[in-house]
Amino acid sequence: VQLQASGGGLVQAGGSLRLSCAASARTLSNRNYDVGWFRQPPGKEREFVASIRRAGVSIHYLESVKGRFTVSKDNAKNTVYLQMDSLKPEDTALYYCAVGANLILSSIRDPRNYAYWGQGTQVTVSS
Repeated sequence: VQLQASGGGLVQAGGSLRLSCAASARTLSNRNYDVGWFRQPPGKEREFVASIRRAGVSIHYLESVKGRFTVSKDNAKNTVYLQMDSLKPEDTALYYCAVGANLILSSIRDPRNYAYWGQGTQVTVSS
């Protein structure tokens, strides 16, 4: 599994960005895989943001981004998106996409359970 994240940038508070995670072929249609988005703010640990599970069976979000962030996928393009609206300065972080295999629901928020990672893309939200 290969992943490549892109779409980060500098945006003012209240603005929007859409992150993309391009995956190797058939990754998104594999019902054993969860695709997660994580972020790591400066000086802090990596945290779960959102995931789309088992080829789209369910979607989960960090509580603080619910209603502002939306995860979706396009199987034809082998790409997962993270649409981020109403951005806040506290959303500033290095954002990563990752794939985990055969995860149970209670484990999806732990980055240690994801075996495959893309490079990060920086999101900076100015106040």
